[in-house]
Amino acid sequence: LKGIPSYVAILLDIPLRDVEQIVYFNCYVVLDVGDHKDLKYKQLLTEDEWLEIEDEVYAEDSTIENEPVVGIGAEALKQLLEDLDLNQIAEELREEITNSKGQKRAKLIKRIRVIDNFLATNAKPEWMVLDAIPVIPPDLRPMVQLDGGRFATSDLNDLYRRVINRNNRLARLQEILAPEIIVRNEKRMLQEAVDALIDNGRRGRTVVGANNRALKSLSDIIEGKQGRFRQNLLGKRVDYSGRSVIVVGPKLKMHQCGLPKEMAIELFQPFVIHRLIRQNIVNNIKAAKKLIQKGDDEVMQVLQEVIEGHPILLNRAPTLHRLGIQAFEPKLVGGRAIQLHPLVCPAFNADFDGDQMAVHVPLALEAQTEARMLMLASNNILSPATGEPIVTPSQDMVLGSYYLTALQPNFKKPNFGDNQKTYASLEDVIFAFEDKRVGLHEWVWVRFNGEVDDDEEANKPKESKELEDGSRLETWNFRRDRFDSQNNLISRFILTTVGRVV
Repeated sequence: LKGIPSYVAILLDIPLRDVEQIVYFNCYVVLDVGDHKDLKYKQLLTEDEWLEIEDEVYAEDSTIENEPVVGIGAEALKQLLEDLDLNQIAEELREEITNSKGQKRAKLIKRIRVIDNFLATNAKPEWMVLDAIPVIPPDLRPMVQLDGGRFATSDLNDLYRRVINRNNRLARLQEILAPEIIVRNEKRMLQEAVDALIDNGRRGRTVVGANNRALKSLSDIIEGKQGRFRQNLLGKRVDYSGRSVIVVGPKLKMHQCGLPKEMAIELFQPFVIHRLIRQNIVNNIKAAKKLIQKGDDEVMQVLQEVIEGHPILLNRAPTLHRLGIQAFEPKLVGGRAIQLHPLVCPAFNADFDGDQMAVHVPLALEAQTEARMLMLASNNILSPATGEPIVTPSQDMVLGSYYLTALQPNFKKPNFGDNQKTYASLEDVIFAFEDKRVGLHEWVWVRFNGEVDDDEEANKPKESKELEDGSRLETWNFRRDRFDSQNNLISRFILTTVGRVV
């Protein structure tokens, strides 16, 4: 009734203020004019006006045979709605729309839209008036016993109680044939109790409980972010999930993430318990839980076995595209923060200024397989929006790469065969660097049989000579190649810096 727009008022073509006057027993409405010439259908009459008409109808010299019929309250409203012939009204409105314009036309269009929707759904207008009020299940309006023996109850119970008390009192008044004015007053109070139950505070005085706090009605429970739909139905809290702050994990591989031990033991607890019992470390679930709470070394070892090869999903809100949720192999780390590889940050639009991420554990084998095959971070290199790489080095990674590959003019290039500066493989160079036998920017000769990008390919080698065994040795500025008699590469040494090898 109090909704904007009010569909009851639109259907009946009566102003909303007049509909309220009828419902709250302030005015009568004419349901049938009878033989009275001065009355119109759906006309509103005050108490005094109706008394005058009654005197006129029942006067000795009255010529009115068919008495006019009036009604008041929701019963009258229901009668008016039942009398509507929607098909006929729709036809009349369509004819009227063709000849009208401006504000009147807009009003007619609004009314015909409502009528068309009623016809399309086979709904009857009188269904908008409730004869019985459904009571929601007790679990949704609980009562909790407090320490002192008292009860804390949901506001809905108070609102329902008011409706029931007033309804019972009305039934008793009708049984004892109480005066009409008292019955009407009780009906109005019942209507107000129902209003408060459905939407407290929308009309009239707000019903308050203890501490002068407005009681939460059905509408308050449904609406808003904390309402039933958005809180409980559209999204729910799920098992096998957690969330924590993210920090950078530069030592991780791209498909790995650091999972705090505390979180991992909670997420994988059922798997850990199962394995502890299967390995006869404990006999039952209770003992396994006690062992887990102690944080025993055996438990950590079992946890490590459990998470091996079991991918987890990381999600960062808002999930705007499919790369907002990706799969990673978990690595157990200390602390309470999730470690994330810096290269996957652009896909999540994540940074490390306090962002949080949610963890989910795929349980079924199919889910684990899909996570590994489709969602693993190292398989999602390209952006689904543009097709361009989304995993691109930035900031300190670029700076580090530049520093590693930079040339320093004060280092001399060694001659080929210098024992200190010639290595049999790339691994030997890295080993020598870690052993501090060679600096990061020093030149070295290293054996490398792979392809080499070289700007000198169009030129001839600096020196080319035949050896006694029939092989040929070519010397370039930055490499030495040895070929056999069939021109197959036997060995290749390249001149490069240690940083470029790393």
